[in-house]
Amino acid sequence: MEFVLASASPRRREILSHLGLEFCVVCADADETSDERDGARLVEILSHRKATAVQAALRAAGKLTEDTVILAADTVVVSPDGEILGKPRDRADALRMLRLLSDRTHSVISGICVLRGDKIVTAHEVTEVTFALLSEEIMEKYVDSGEPMDKAGAYGIQDTASLWISGIRGDYFNVVGLPVYRLETTLREQFGLSIW
Repeated sequence: MEFVLASASPRRREILSHLGLEFCVVCADADETSDERDGARLVEILSHRKATAVQAALRAAGKLTEDTVILAADTVVVSPDGEILGKPRDRADALRMLRLLSDRTHSVISGICVLRGDKIVTAHEVTEVTFALLSEEIMEKYVDSGEPMDKAGAYGIQDTASLWISGIRGDYFNVVGLPVYRLETTLREQFGLSIW
């Protein structure tokens, strides 16, 4: 099995590396715009686009084999009010997102797409995360640190924001960006494969 991660995310690379999986990274050149307003459908659509874009690139380069397994993923945060939060556009947008999440429970949805040969399977996982009440001072200091700027919902559960997360229900790694249980289940049940 030749495993290809179709993602530039350092967090996804780190998760797979810690699982002992050998893989290469091929960044997807895919359109990530969509009018889809359902978070679960959105992450499945985008992960599917990324996987098929990488498949096309590998095929064009003559590097696609029958043993190639491509994994793509996408993560969004859905506020308690139902707004889909991607990566913040700027400082003001990051602060706006943190205010929406403060002292409330929101959903993190990650979609995966696994592609091997002609078989394509998409799936998603939902995790509920509860934030403590954040002061304006804490939110501004956090945003000014730069940490939240490349993360959906303007926070990373594995970083400083962990100090303010009072509860989590579901897969922790899903919040980081790769639902490992869902991935392993999909590989095993749909492809007869396993990470470990």
